[in-house]
Amino acid sequence: MLRVLMILVPLALSIYAFIDCITTDEQDIRYIPKPIWAILVLLFPIVGSISWLIAGRKRAVAGGGGRGAARGAGNGGGWVAPDDNPEFLKSLNDTSRKDDGNAAPADTPGDQEESDEERLKDWEADLRRREEELRRKGEGPGPGSGSGSGPEDSPPPAAS
Repeated sequence: MLRVLMILVPLALSIYAFIDCITTDEQDIRYIPKPIWAILVLLFPIVGSISWLIAGRKRAVAGGGGRGAARGAGNGGGWVAPDDNPEFLKSLNDTSRKDDGNAAPADTPGDQEESDEERLKDWEADLRRREEELRRKGEGPGPGSGSGSGPEDSPPPAAS
């Protein structure tokens, strides 16, 4: 077990350091250029990885918020969660108004009920129109003749 750990720990350390070196911005690297750091980490896995982690990259100040704080310090802040971002919340409010047909939001519950009733009437009218089209395409007499044209209108078979 100890032999496995002696292989896996340096391997994991060098993989982490190499990926960290490659994904770090050029402006955050200290002392030597990025390609040379990557070569050092690959050629000397333990020494190169430890030296990269200690001296190779600018680190955030303790309590500064990690990697994002070091990168975001120059541009006025780092990443902000959507529920804490006022611009995102404003965009949600704008899109909800667009979905309502660019109309002002209903101020009273009565206004909302009226628009719902209008929508329901439109749906019912559309349903009636579609039913009429289906009746015209189907076989049998039209509406109002008294005899139904569907299987639900036929009487049940007599018992023998």
